[in-house]
Amino acid sequence: MSASDRGGAELAQAVRRAYEAGQDDYHLQPMVLTEHGVPVGRIRDHDAVIFCCRRGEREVELTELFTQPDFTPVERRSLRDLYFAILTLYHDKFKDLPVAFAPAHVERPLAQVLSEAGKTQLHCAESEKFAHVTFFFNGGENRPFPGEDDVCIPSPKGIDFDQKPELSLPQVAETVTRALGKYDFIVTNFANGDVIGHTQNTAAKLEACGHVSRHLGAVVKAALAQNYVVAITADHGNIEKLYTASGKPDGAHTTNLVPFLLLDPAQKAPISLRDGSLCDVAPTVLDVMGIPQPPEMTGRSLAEGHAWGPDRKMLLIICDGWGLGTGDSGDAIHLADTPDWDRLLAECPSWSQLHASGEFVGLGSGKAGNSEAGHTNLGAGRCVPQDDVRLDAAIRDGSFQHNPVFLQAIDHAKRNGSALHLLAYLSRKSSHGSIDYPLAICRTAKEQGLADVYLHIIFDGRSTEPGSAPALLAELDQQLAEIGTGRIVDGVGRGIALDRDRNYEKVKLAYDALVDGAGALY
Repeated sequence: MSASDRGGAELAQAVRRAYEAGQDDYHLQPMVLTEHGVPVGRIRDHDAVIFCCRRGEREVELTELFTQPDFTPVERRSLRDLYFAILTLYHDKFKDLPVAFAPAHVERPLAQVLSEAGKTQLHCAESEKFAHVTFFFNGGENRPFPGEDDVCIPSPKGIDFDQKPELSLPQVAETVTRALGKYDFIVTNFANGDVIGHTQNTAAKLEACGHVSRHLGAVVKAALAQNYVVAITADHGNIEKLYTASGKPDGAHTTNLVPFLLLDPAQKAPISLRDGSLCDVAPTVLDVMGIPQPPEMTGRSLAEGHAWGPDRKMLLIICDGWGLGTGDSGDAIHLADTPDWDRLLAECPSWSQLHASGEFVGLGSGKAGNSEAGHTNLGAGRCVPQDDVRLDAAIRDGSFQHNPVFLQAIDHAKRNGSALHLLAYLSRKSSHGSIDYPLAICRTAKEQGLADVYLHIIFDGRSTEPGSAPALLAELDQQLAEIGTGRIVDGVGRGIALDRDRNYEKVKLAYDALVDGAGALY
């Protein structure tokens, strides 16, 4: 079977037609390969599936559709004797599934230390970022610690996010403001810089920056009035960079540093801050609140030696995707109308800069930061090795290909005379995964003599250049031809398959394409 027979060329042509109809990579509707009018490579009873994504919160809903016997949010045709494996354990509800790479659990994250000290805490975000201030911030723990309340504000539904750049920030800000005085520690996420930063809409990005500035100013003012020490930072950069080197709209994360501001209403003099990394934020919180730092935390307070006084309460605001840009016409935060943000910078002249990417947050050297790595490091108080580093190391040393879970999946398919299906993410540098993962598994399947291997493509549209899917498919075609196994049989955009806001009707579109061949046939 040549490269032209591996399915990539056919899917690339279908993608081009979708582009002509106004779709983009992120929102591509399901497309299904057919032969003689019959869908090819559907997932059936007794088959094996490996979900080749690693991140977590966006993979939960599709995994539920395949694996939860009592699933009720939408009707779906369930499958019998399906071997469904995941790369990493992104929710403890999947702990009984085959997991290729067991999680590295964070011992004694900030939320646990605060709980052990008898402090009350609120974790609040809209649903697009709720997992980040709970699961990721809490070191991979799904359940709140004693004394912790978690509040999720629904993100807008039924519209493209760039049509509502404020998202649900007004409700998040109001919830946090009302909680002031009721909790010892509050952490909140302002999602706009990342969610709107990922779009191609420059006007929406500028408007989003204005919303963040305004609500940030109001919440900080209210917190200072309640004698809270307020810290403001970000998990990674994104919205600040408007354009790529070629001048196209840029929706990707950046490697830029992020700001760290610390304001204390009890003291008029500026607080002396040092530069650092995201792992230094949790130790700073403990320093302010007078709680001993546990030995598990290796970060250091960014305000060492400052006298805070007893019984201090603290608010931590994480402005998602709010990096430090170039301060010119390519910098959204600089261009936007952000008087409250500008005022906060002026009132905190000793604000510092934090590393939020690459090896500083447990990612590969030079890799852009992401929300999962950022929030994990913010809450852990130490540099936490991320899954991409662990998996990339396994790819390099050859252990990935021979992971027991992958071998079991191949053996299941061989014993049942069935097929192996790889849910494959079409990108090389996304925090969700890499096309290198399914390619490595294809090599193993070839070695093991399994003929029927199908690749189901999830298009990125975030870490990839807009409109790049056909070229990436051509490259994948050639690699599959060199391996000698694997066929590309369908594709769907990440915005459909990898929802994280309980839009199950949308995720069902992907599921029905994978199982029943529903979608645009080509």
